[in-house]
Amino acid sequence: MTAPGRAPEHGFPRTARLLTGRQYQRVFSRARRVPGTRFMVLYRPQDPPTGPARLGLAISRKHARRAVERNRLKRIAREAFRARRQALPPVDIIVLSRAGAAGAGRTELRAELDRLLEKLK
Repeated sequence: MTAPGRAPEHGFPRTARLLTGRQYQRVFSRARRVPGTRFMVLYRPQDPPTGPARLGLAISRKHARRAVERNRLKRIAREAFRARRQALPPVDIIVLSRAGAAGAGRTELRAELDRLLEKLK
């Protein structure tokens, strides 16, 4: 169910998420990498293509000690994904945090994620 005034294609339904360990492991096993300064994006084409891109998050406590920092990084990653989801090919994506991600500003993080996701086309 979507909120009033919100287009359903910009939501984050369960079908747009990696939910199980098996789904994550499938991506990790043969991932293609798109490295950035604060994040790394791992992706793997869906086989067979089951629909739009799906997102998984792996925000490490090593790189963001406090839960509030990890949650902020996750929010920013989900929002960048939601904004581009319809334009992405049918791939499964995992966003990993890197050193220094927690100390960066929201604008800087979002710009980097937009650049990384753009490379998946």
